[in-house]
Amino acid sequence: MGFSKVIKIIFNGVGSVLVEVKEDWNPKTAKRILECLPLTGRAMRWGDEVYFEVNLSVEEENSRVDMEVGEVAFWPPGNAICLFFGKTPVSVSNKPRAYSPVNPFGVVIEGIDILRKVKGSEKVTVTVS
Repeated sequence: MGFSKVIKIIFNGVGSVLVEVKEDWNPKTAKRILECLPLTGRAMRWGDEVYFEVNLSVEEENSRVDMEVGEVAFWPPGNAICLFFGKTPVSVSNKPRAYSPVNPFGVVIEGIDILRKVKGSEKVTVTVS
């Protein structure tokens, strides 16, 4: 624990972001995602959130709905990884808010502006950086 791992999330034809995995936030979620790399999916947009379903299931762990810009989380009901970069349709302020509780596991450390260019349906690949 305590050392940082960085993963790369590549959006085909758009670009990529680097995410620092915060293993101390949700150790089970982080471990499960890191063990299962590479993961692939298809991007979808929901307000200023990009999410994509991955072939992975993780139980709720220290989950919450109020997020910060740049946070990355796993959404247990949708088996999806979510990247928050602004308001979502259920936001009550300028901060992102998840549709239902998510397990935060990382922070975008590079490339957050790429997320605005994601339209939806792009192929997504998550790998070790």
